[in-house]
Amino acid sequence: MLNALVAYAAEEGAAHNPLIPAWYDIIWSAVCFVIILFVVWKVALPKMKTLLDARAAAIEGNIARADEAQRKAEAALEQYTAQLAEARKEAGEIREAAREDGKKIVAEAKDAASSEAARLTASAHSQIEAERQSALVSLRSEVGTLALDLAGGVIGETLSDDAKAQAVVDRFLADLESSEASK
Repeated sequence: MLNALVAYAAEEGAAHNPLIPAWYDIIWSAVCFVIILFVVWKVALPKMKTLLDARAAAIEGNIARADEAQRKAEAALEQYTAQLAEARKEAGEIREAAREDGKKIVAEAKDAASSEAARLTASAHSQIEAERQSALVSLRSEVGTLALDLAGGVIGETLSDDAKAQAVVDRFLADLESSEASK
């Protein structure tokens, strides 16, 4: 049977070339191609064009919005940077003013302390001088009294003349002070 099929195919192949289609296949294929080409040209191609135009417009709009957002972001960044620089400048000025105020406060405190120390020193000196004068007066009277009693005990009589006794005591103390001053 296989031999019969091969023989039939060989007879059929001699009359007709399998690479060249029949003329009715070419006509029907051309008609179908023209119909499909017409449908694609009139229906699918305009829809595809409108779809591509809409996508292009959307992409361009997105790009424009992105550019605008980029410009706004850059402007906001510049504004933020300027505000930050201004804040830093103000902070520096505030620090400098605080330093100056601190220096003034310290200087005022030093001046107040110096004047208070000077006042206390002057008060202490005046109090010491007053106590010294008081001690000198008290010492003079006590030394005078002791000297008169001692002199009275040595002499054996009482020295009752106060003016004379006072003069002797003053002369003795003056001599004592001059001897101390010379040393």
